[in-house]
Amino acid sequence: MYNRLLALRQQLRKAELQGFLVPHEDEHQCEYTPARANRLEWLTDFTGSAGLGVVTLARAALYVDGRYTLQARTQLDLKHYEILSLHEDKVEDWFLSTLKQGDRVGYDPWLHTQGFIEQMKRHLATRQIELLPLETNPLDAVWDDRPAPDLHPVKPHKIEFSGEESQDKRARIAAQLQADGVEALVISSLDSIAWLLNLRGNDVANSPLILSNVILQKSGRAIFFVDPGQVSDDVRDFLGPKVTIKPYDQFAEALRKLGAGGVKILVDPRKSHAAILDLLHQGGADIQEGDDPCQRLKACKNDVELAGMRQAHIRDGVALCKFLCWLGQAVATEEVTELSAVEKLEDFRRAQRFYQGPSFDTISGAGAHGAIIHYRVSEQTNRPIGGDMLYLVDSGGQYLDGTTDVTRTIAIGQSTEEQRDRFTRVLKGHISVARARFPVGRSGAHLDTLARRSLWDVGLDYDHGTGHGVGCYLGVHEGPQSISQRGFEVALEPGMVLSNEPGFYKPGEYGIRIENLMAVQPSHFEDEERSMNIFETLTFVPIDTGLINAHMMTSTEITWLNIYHAQVREKIAPFLEGKELAWLHRATQSIMAM
Repeated sequence: MYNRLLALRQQLRKAELQGFLVPHEDEHQCEYTPARANRLEWLTDFTGSAGLGVVTLARAALYVDGRYTLQARTQLDLKHYEILSLHEDKVEDWFLSTLKQGDRVGYDPWLHTQGFIEQMKRHLATRQIELLPLETNPLDAVWDDRPAPDLHPVKPHKIEFSGEESQDKRARIAAQLQADGVEALVISSLDSIAWLLNLRGNDVANSPLILSNVILQKSGRAIFFVDPGQVSDDVRDFLGPKVTIKPYDQFAEALRKLGAGGVKILVDPRKSHAAILDLLHQGGADIQEGDDPCQRLKACKNDVELAGMRQAHIRDGVALCKFLCWLGQAVATEEVTELSAVEKLEDFRRAQRFYQGPSFDTISGAGAHGAIIHYRVSEQTNRPIGGDMLYLVDSGGQYLDGTTDVTRTIAIGQSTEEQRDRFTRVLKGHISVARARFPVGRSGAHLDTLARRSLWDVGLDYDHGTGHGVGCYLGVHEGPQSISQRGFEVALEPGMVLSNEPGFYKPGEYGIRIENLMAVQPSHFEDEERSMNIFETLTFVPIDTGLINAHMMTSTEITWLNIYHAQVREKIAPFLEGKELAWLHRATQSIMAM
């Protein structure tokens, strides 16, 4: 990888630059980027879904969050890269400590948000360091084997799954644009586009998205910028006459023309890259910065979507139960590895109705690999599952009617007293969130501590959020909702789907995580003085009772677990038989208070 870093530095010298920014994000801020856009991975070998590389002529660093600290240490060449924290270490401070007055740092304006660039410019200007947008990306110039675009046919997402016609979604948003005196809305977030137009695709790994952009006008008409070869006549008919299809590469010129006459254009600065705002400015637009309205509307699933999510989770639960039954028997009779477990789980999912593929690369972590929060098994890291260890499997599926994400930690052989203690503390946190009743208007940040309290009691914690939003046959990580320390901005509303996934990780030894998905629902408890919300659990897969220290559980927690396991039996048993059904009954037996 060092040769690639040297080649990039040579390009910087040619451009008279002393620094360059290499983000994980692509032109649409996709979490899972197409192979052609994996610039950070190509340069550094880091495969995580979040990160920022910074390069000067003499130094280089990678910024990651707590999920990826261990992973980055194993994947990077630490002789040439520093590893820093996205949330604790400021990128601009690194440049200020590395560069001198008058130096120039380049960036690709299609890969960074305007807010990030403005912040960087302000700080670097204190030392007269210039931050410059580049017309061509110098990394692309040295990426000799860069993959070609891998584009796939666009597919309609039918009303039986979406629950609302695209024209009605567009009309709702257009009405608000008119009320606000806004001429048009620019949308570059692929999940917003898929939701708004009721379309799905396969241009992005693990997510049914289409590489495209949209301009939605206040009339409700939309311009869909996409490769025309991806759009069949049937899809054109599905979209109707109020959606105009134009080539993807005409988007930039359309932005220049859009603001002619100083009309108001709505842009979400957190979802739009700096190039979009620059082009609108060039055309004279009166830019109105605000939230992409699709994001909040998409997050609140309608009744059809929620019904689909419930059914998808039952089928997914069947696949997981078949897998866990197989795993328990296979580790005693044959060699099972992290990779073979991934393949077997995929086989079970592939047999389920409406299955379209995984919602992310399965995390199959045996022993110490379970402590790497977003571990991705490879031929080089693959290890056997056996002996005495904890095995962590975090996986999900994309179904036409829903998206799933579930984590289970399984005892292989004998577990230790410490492992059972930590598992029970994680479970107590999971149950506390699942049982939460909270006032309308409260955000996920108000609930995050519920998941951590039992760990905090003994000086432990975990370095990731407790819950992220999940789409309906869309992204497995969806905003704006979350359950996290930083999730104050967005109130949790009925219809939102979130994960509940506290964990504990002991580097070099084991990892523990218990994850279900939940839907926010209004509470109808009698005598409530305030309107309240609760969570409906969507995931139905047994939790390993062999890892529980019942002495640490309250009677309320044990009751919740026993009721949950009874629900798992009720929903999953009709689809199992023989040894798999017998396994389910054993795995969901009630436990007694100690």
